[in-house]
Amino acid sequence: MSKKEKPAEQENKQDGGKMTIYEYEQKYVKRQNVRGAKFLLRFVAAVIGIFLFACLLFLSLRLYDINKYLGYGAGAVCLLLYIFCFIVPLIKIMRTEYFVTNVNANTARKAQKHNRKLRHKLADKIIDLTGKVEGVGWYDSAVVGKLAIAVKTGDEEGLKQRLAELYSGSVKKSAKQLILKSSLKSATYSALSQTAKVDAALVIFVNMQLIKDIVFLYGFRPSDPKLVKIFGRVLQNSLIAYGLGGLKIGNSVVQTMGNAVKGIPILGTAISALVDSSVQGLTNGTLTAVIGYQTIKYLNDEYRLQSILDGVEVAETEEEFKETCTEIERELRQNKKLAAAS
Repeated sequence: MSKKEKPAEQENKQDGGKMTIYEYEQKYVKRQNVRGAKFLLRFVAAVIGIFLFACLLFLSLRLYDINKYLGYGAGAVCLLLYIFCFIVPLIKIMRTEYFVTNVNANTARKAQKHNRKLRHKLADKIIDLTGKVEGVGWYDSAVVGKLAIAVKTGDEEGLKQRLAELYSGSVKKSAKQLILKSSLKSATYSALSQTAKVDAALVIFVNMQLIKDIVFLYGFRPSDPKLVKIFGRVLQNSLIAYGLGGLKIGNSVVQTMGNAVKGIPILGTAISALVDSSVQGLTNGTLTAVIGYQTIKYLNDEYRLQSILDGVEVAETEEEFKETCTEIERELRQNKKLAAAS
């Protein structure tokens, strides 16, 4: 057993026994409006879409003023970009399943079943992808081999541990490579364009693609409340890119991102070397990196929580409650018969 697996097991135990659903609820569950989160998620995604559409429309109209045929061509290209670089990634992200961890005594058992089913889907996908796609390099083949054995033998605990090993090892490493590439793209495009509306559109395209790629890599997405925060950051990044009209504003924004750059020294060095003279490029690249690291943090947190939830003892379920009521009714009828007989 690895050191990384011990904390999750320890959190499942209290006084030598399993953690109860009430203990889990007290420690990890936050009161959330599920319907409200879904609505807010769609709302934020719609706001991003409207803002992006406005930026692309302005660009097309500006080119139309120069030459109408150039404007028509730009409009067609912008429409294709809007569909394939925003709508398609958005749909793929939203359709991906996520682990249910924010539960109570009434919903815990259903969540455990859902999470167990999702874990098996993830295992099958990773095994299939590693076997069929040559040189994919995202997943450690040795760990994937152990994962395949766990699936074949029905070893549920082994399956969980192998997935955890992948997510904390090769998957996280691959995700960091995706973040670096996307951040460099964002920085480079911003350095080249130097146009507010184009910058804003490019930031949205790159950020959405990065989230989609990380979600595909992990096989599951963050829950709705977490995804709201991530999409909110995408909108914020695009607005910052749109507002970087001059060096003075750019310097101010970069100052506020100082902590993020310190936390990602390799990224900061790479972007600084590439666009040394472009504060705007550095800022947009750094903000893209923040999106990526925020996404993998939420994914790792939710995988850890679902693993803890899987070991939680669920008491007083609906079935057990019905059994208790039936038993009470049986006892009352028996007592009534005894009273009548005496």
